[in-house]
Amino acid sequence: NTNTCARIQAAKVLIIDEISMLHSYRLEMINQVCKKIRQNTKPFGGLQVILCGDFFQLPPINEKEFPNSSFAFKSEAWKELNLGICYLDEQHRQSDSEFLKVLNEIRSREVSEYTFQKLSTRLNKNIQSEIKPTKLYTHNIDVDAINNFELEKIDKPEHIYKMTSRGKKNLVEVLKKGCLAPETLIIKEGAAVMFIKNNPGRGYVNGTLGKVIGFDVDDGYPIIKVYSGREIVASPTSWQLEENDSVLAEINQVPLRLAWAITVHKSQGMSLEAAEIDLSKSFAYGMGYVALSRVRSLDGIRLLGINPTALMVDGEIGEMDITFRKLSNQSVEYLKSLGQEELKREQGQFLERIILKNQNIKSSDSIIKELFNKFFI
Repeated sequence: NTNTCARIQAAKVLIIDEISMLHSYRLEMINQVCKKIRQNTKPFGGLQVILCGDFFQLPPINEKEFPNSSFAFKSEAWKELNLGICYLDEQHRQSDSEFLKVLNEIRSREVSEYTFQKLSTRLNKNIQSEIKPTKLYTHNIDVDAINNFELEKIDKPEHIYKMTSRGKKNLVEVLKKGCLAPETLIIKEGAAVMFIKNNPGRGYVNGTLGKVIGFDVDDGYPIIKVYSGREIVASPTSWQLEENDSVLAEINQVPLRLAWAITVHKSQGMSLEAAEIDLSKSFAYGMGYVALSRVRSLDGIRLLGINPTALMVDGEIGEMDITFRKLSNQSVEYLKSLGQEELKREQGQFLERIILKNQNIKSSDSIIKELFNKFFI
């Protein structure tokens, strides 16, 4: 529509997160749309493009219409971009050095006796927590059945929360499809649940596990005791589609789902304190890596089973990772070669390019100075 076109024309930077999950043909479509709308034959119509992600995670699921689609880096759009690669190596989810070594051996396709030994120590080992860990399964068919079966076993009243929505029907459907919130959430006191949205200020992130210990007297919202022992009232939150500061569509729901079981695919992006992981039926490269890397430490894993495929990653991704690391090192060496003044000048010029001048707000010069002082000095 007209507003979308105007936003694309006015944009300076396009950021695509979780690039590993984007099909090659979709990246090419975005490239062509940007060129057309911006009337510019440069890659993505001259936009600066920032791609973030980890190709060791599960690959895009091929669709019937595009059976030969593959990773985004195989697209013509990727080649056109001539990207500068920046390899981030600081870990925030895991601080367990032994566990990090296991994950790095899987990534590098150099799985040694060390990894097998470490993982074997978690076979059928109980996790010390009053919060029941989520079971991660490779196949979807078991998950809903397990969650419903466990809920039925609890002899407590049901509490039902219905999703509400507003906006255009097709956009509301996009929101529903893009989040893990169920349209009808049914829970009971004692149920194992998982938060499905990030809200660090309230004490939870996507994947925070907990147990329903009661319901708020005033509003009736569930009270969740999480892994750390903290108690959180899970009040409804919203997912929105916005344009020009206007909300086009919105859904509201309590940000929870039953969490006795979840698929490995749906666990992507989550951080789990504890999980029971069954990798005995792994059928795709990366499944073991994704499942294991969701958890913060080895002590938080109870391994129910494993097969050789679980510890394999795509050989093509392994080769690309070597290339990415080389290119990242070249970028680092280039930045090191710049003098301090030259580096500051280039950083300032970058900020000048991406900030639109607007008479109704502070001048772009003052914004640039604020940002520069915050991030670069």
